[in-house]
Amino acid sequence: MSAGSRGDVSKRGALGVCWCVLYSVIRTCDASGCVLVCALQCVLYCITCDASGCVLYLSTINTLDPKEKWSIWWNSSSDKCDPKGLCGLNGFCVSNNTEADCRCLAGFAYVNPSSWSSGCVRNYTAESCKITNGDGNTKYYKMSPLENSIWEDDSYSVLQLSSRKECEDACLKDCNCEAALYKDQQCKKQRLPLRFGRRWLNDSNAAFIKVGESISPNTEGVPTHSDNPPKKPKKDFLIIGVSLLVFSLMMLAISGVLLYRNHVWAYKKISTKRNVELGVEAALRTFIFAELEQVTNGFNQELGRGAFGTVFKGFISDNQKDVAVKRLEKVLTEGEHEFQTEIRVIGRTHHRNLVRLIGYCLEGPNRLLVYEYMSNGSLADFLFTPENENRPDWDERIGIALHIARGLLYLHEECEPQIIHSDIKPQNILIDGHGCAKICDFGLAKLLKPNQTKTFTMIRGTRGYVAPEWHRKLPVTVKVDVYSFGVLLLEIICCRKCLELSFSEEEAVLEEWVYDCFQTKELGKLVGNEDVDMRKLERMVKVGLWCIQDEPSLRPSMKKVLLMLEGTVDIPIPPSPTSFLSAI
Repeated sequence: MSAGSRGDVSKRGALGVCWCVLYSVIRTCDASGCVLVCALQCVLYCITCDASGCVLYLSTINTLDPKEKWSIWWNSSSDKCDPKGLCGLNGFCVSNNTEADCRCLAGFAYVNPSSWSSGCVRNYTAESCKITNGDGNTKYYKMSPLENSIWEDDSYSVLQLSSRKECEDACLKDCNCEAALYKDQQCKKQRLPLRFGRRWLNDSNAAFIKVGESISPNTEGVPTHSDNPPKKPKKDFLIIGVSLLVFSLMMLAISGVLLYRNHVWAYKKISTKRNVELGVEAALRTFIFAELEQVTNGFNQELGRGAFGTVFKGFISDNQKDVAVKRLEKVLTEGEHEFQTEIRVIGRTHHRNLVRLIGYCLEGPNRLLVYEYMSNGSLADFLFTPENENRPDWDERIGIALHIARGLLYLHEECEPQIIHSDIKPQNILIDGHGCAKICDFGLAKLLKPNQTKTFTMIRGTRGYVAPEWHRKLPVTVKVDVYSFGVLLLEIICCRKCLELSFSEEEAVLEEWVYDCFQTKELGKLVGNEDVDMRKLERMVKVGLWCIQDEPSLRPSMKKVLLMLEGTVDIPIPPSPTSFLSAI
């Protein structure tokens, strides 16, 4: 015969919330006698969360022994990939028996290899849709498939396509598209970062991730074979052949020397004439290459490097002035076009918020531009610094935004011909010694003729600042600069870049975070503990959100942007930047 009783003792252990149940047992012996035995036994029950976020209900006996095995009575989900956001940005979850395994997308690597839930970042640099390297190779993008995968991110564009191949091609041709999801003839285009991804073998959904690849031209020749080797020529024919070959080579060498001399003479004559014409047209100072080599002390102090050349610091002794000398490269292709554009356009532009072109050099193959020197560097250097390291305060940032807006207004409405800059970004805004912001680098500017208001051309600009119409083969207008200015304005407000994968999911994409804060009336989050005028902050945020509307017709002109920034006109409540596309 046996009897039992129990009492509850609550306890909070390292595993979670736990409680102990005590049992007492009385035992009887056989017919020879009876012995009463009392025994206390503790059964520990716990409710806890495992590493994947699932809730578990556990039990064990003899909890003082750390090696004691726990029994699982119940768990919230047998699928370890159920919790959203388990694998961080750009990662996806794979259920491996009873464990969750986080993996990175193709072309990505772990942010922290020792912490699989911290997400993934690109393991290559993404700059544009097509990049020609210095070694002659061309870097393209390709689509890497990921079968049976589910993503719960919001897409920015949904297409009805009949095949997976069409979905891949649609994303590959859209520089704004980083990934595509295809299921049931529906193709969803996605931007980075991707969130809430997992593999699900029972689902027919397929994902395609855009990754980079290097393609080298095929230089292998096709070998030829001959079963019958040529017979030995006779001695006489050999002597005649060698004599003719030597004579031909001599004539070829003489002709080459004569042609080279004539070409150099003609080239110098054309260069001299072009120098005179450009100098008269733009009223700029002309330099010879040797003079600029002396001005820059042999081009030994590099200030920066861009797509078309390198900028060096120089000093002109006759007027005691520091200058920036831009030495162009690839002058026979893109650089030649850039040089002609900058000479004729910048030489005729005069505005306090544009970097002034002082002179140029057009001598033989050498193409150089001489600008005024901007002692405080670029806005990127000035803006994206720690808070305690010369970061501009709120009033200074408002002034910088107004300077840039006035410079763009001059290019769009006061220049003849009208100029589209097409690459407005912090690196192309320079700050002088008085804190005045000036727009530089017209290398990507597109000039419009008097009867031309739209232009179709190849994609220009920098990822993150490029307007959506560049990727949709739509007419490009001055509104592409308005879009880039809107992104830049939000960066000026928040002192951060437009995409920060090291931030939380809600704050990683600047435009989305700003709009969420605007909707929830939490604009103070954008500036942290900084002391700002909240009315001016709200005004600048509204202007930025209007500028980054996906539909170009919804964006204001730079004239209206300037009036709104100055507080001259009322600003209506802006819609979601992507609301127009969502309605299509």
